[in-house]
Amino acid sequence: MEESLRLASVLTPSKQCFFPSLTKIVGTLGPNTRSIEVIEECLKAGMSVARFDFSWLDSNYHQETLDNLKVAAKNVKKLYSVMLDTLGPEIQVHNKTGNPIDLKADDHVILTPDLSKEPSAMVLPVSYAGLAEVVKKGDTIFIGQYLFTGSETTSVWLEVLETNGADVVCLVKNSAALAGFIFTMQVSQVHINLPTLSDFDKQLRDFLQNQNLSHPLIYAKVESVEGLTHFDEILEEADGIILSRGNLGIDLPPEKKSAVHKCNMAGKPAIVTRVVDSMTGNLRPTRAEATDVANAVLDGTDGILLGAETLRGLYPVETIRTVGRICAEAEVVSNQSFHFKRIIKHVGEPMSHEESVASSAVRAATKVKAAVIVVFTSTGRAARLIAKYRPSMPVLAVVIPTLMTNSLKWTFSGSTQARQCLAVRGVYPILATPARLDGPAISTEESGLALALEHGKNAGLVKPHDRIVVFEKIGDSSVVKIVEVDN
Repeated sequence: MEESLRLASVLTPSKQCFFPSLTKIVGTLGPNTRSIEVIEECLKAGMSVARFDFSWLDSNYHQETLDNLKVAAKNVKKLYSVMLDTLGPEIQVHNKTGNPIDLKADDHVILTPDLSKEPSAMVLPVSYAGLAEVVKKGDTIFIGQYLFTGSETTSVWLEVLETNGADVVCLVKNSAALAGFIFTMQVSQVHINLPTLSDFDKQLRDFLQNQNLSHPLIYAKVESVEGLTHFDEILEEADGIILSRGNLGIDLPPEKKSAVHKCNMAGKPAIVTRVVDSMTGNLRPTRAEATDVANAVLDGTDGILLGAETLRGLYPVETIRTVGRICAEAEVVSNQSFHFKRIIKHVGEPMSHEESVASSAVRAATKVKAAVIVVFTSTGRAARLIAKYRPSMPVLAVVIPTLMTNSLKWTFSGSTQARQCLAVRGVYPILATPARLDGPAISTEESGLALALEHGKNAGLVKPHDRIVVFEKIGDSSVVKIVEVDN
């Protein structure tokens, strides 16, 4: 009977899966992706996290985009998460007119801290008054909306020739057209003494308060040699890591894979950037870029962040869909057993109670070839702990809202915790019915499991006779059980 049931499961056709890949895709919303219609298509293509780049334009512009995102998500009935990328210690070139600036190779250009000057091919006003004091002849400077990669003509490579008072005279090394209002500037291998939080970043607190956000997660963006040098301390404090490969590629050879490995061992999401730059203007990635995406997945990356590709790219929806397909193909051949054993070895013995049960749940799911793992959680921590052990099947996190009060009003938590799971590899949150304070725990479990199974069936993840592994806490105990789906 057992074998016939398993055969029935194999022969039952699966629906097309609602989730393109376990690896999450972060899309940056901007001029080409801020309309309701385009955002709807991005969500349907596989975008889990919408990124807002606050290094340019004001909060009113981003608020309009956020409002469109809310409408789009409601239309397609899909949960989303929002990532706000702050300015940080960044030098910028200001182009008040927004007119394109054409720079020609072998010409000279002056970088000046005088922001009142009109930007042109001969003068570029920068936001850092002390530039002339920290650079010397022969230093390399990169300027562009998205920094120099060697293949695009939207960023420029400069070589310092001399300093003249507060101005810096540079030689243009490549022809480029700088288009936009603000360009990022990075000086290679030079320490720039700027505060980590700019005045603009501090103003974002008001924006966050207007969104009624509580307990946001902090993802540290590592984009310099200094960041890599202090990586261990940063990882300990952050909730996740974004590896800014465009910036790191300026100062370093191809960055070491140890950063992603350390994130995996700590059970914290690692998100990488700059993988399909050519899709900013092309419908298909290069073979090297496709391989780069696949290798990132095989190395243990939790998410792929698309910047210029969706912000100003010509094919944002196609880019999301293509990256999702590449990730899914790579996941098929990913060595889950290798990742699992490596994390087990790193955690060591004796394991904590939570680590022991979470790893056992993933091991059981692998052994019985479970279709999904269902996790009951109120904070998202249990789901992230399961995801740490890199299961090869999706994790459906049933987030149970909790009734809270501040003595003035009653509110339910859960929505924020559910959305925060969307940045974690393989975790797909489901917001359950609020738990009654006087209701039995078993009713919450049964209704939550039924909700997860229904969601799994509709998404094409679960079919009759499949096995699923359930992970939950009952009182002070953690429980793992195997359930077979009936008709």
